[in-house]
Amino acid sequence: MATDGRYDCSPKRKSSSSSAKRKHLQANLAGIKNMRRLPDAIFVVDSSNEAIAVKEARKLGIPVVAVVDTNCDPTVVDYVIPGNDDALRAIRLFTSKIADSIVEGAAAATDKQFVAEVAGVTSDIQAVAEPEPAAEAAPEAEPEPEPTEVVDLEAALGGGIRKAPAIVAALEEAEAAEGGF
Repeated sequence: MATDGRYDCSPKRKSSSSSAKRKHLQANLAGIKNMRRLPDAIFVVDSSNEAIAVKEARKLGIPVVAVVDTNCDPTVVDYVIPGNDDALRAIRLFTSKIADSIVEGAAAATDKQFVAEVAGVTSDIQAVAEPEPAAEAAPEAEPEPEPTEVVDLEAALGGGIRKAPAIVAALEEAEAAEGGF
C-alpha cells in the first residue's frame, strides 16, 4: 500500500494503523522473510519460555537443540544441553559456541565439496594424460576400503529416535576440544 499510493487515498487513522502493523511485522518476521526451506535444526536457550517455537518445530519435524534448566521439560527437546538458561554469561557462552560450530561445520562442508571437485578434475586430467594400460599388464591391486559397520539406531534403541544433525556433531566436537562447557 505504501508503494502504490493507497495510504494517501485512505483516511489518516487507517493508514497510520496499517503502517504500525507493517512495522511490527517487519520487526518480528524479517528474519524468516526470505527463507527458501525449513531449517535443519533450531537452537533454543529456554525451552519453557519459547514453548511455541519448540511446539512448531516438533510439528514440522525440525530437531530442537536446547539449553535446559531444572524448570524446563527435557522431553520436548530432541537434544538437551544441561545448563543455566537464566544467566547472561551462560547464554552468551552457549550461543557463541553453537555459532562457532555452525560456521566451522559449514566451512568443512564446503572444503569437502571443493576437495571432491578437485579430485574429480585431477582424475579426469590423469585419465586423458595417461595412455590405456596394455591388456597384458596386470592392473595394480588397490587395497579395498575396510567395510564400516552401520548401526541402525532405531532398531537398537527403539522407534522414534532421530539421527543427530550436523549441528549436534559439531557441538560435540567443540565441547570435546574445549574440554567441556
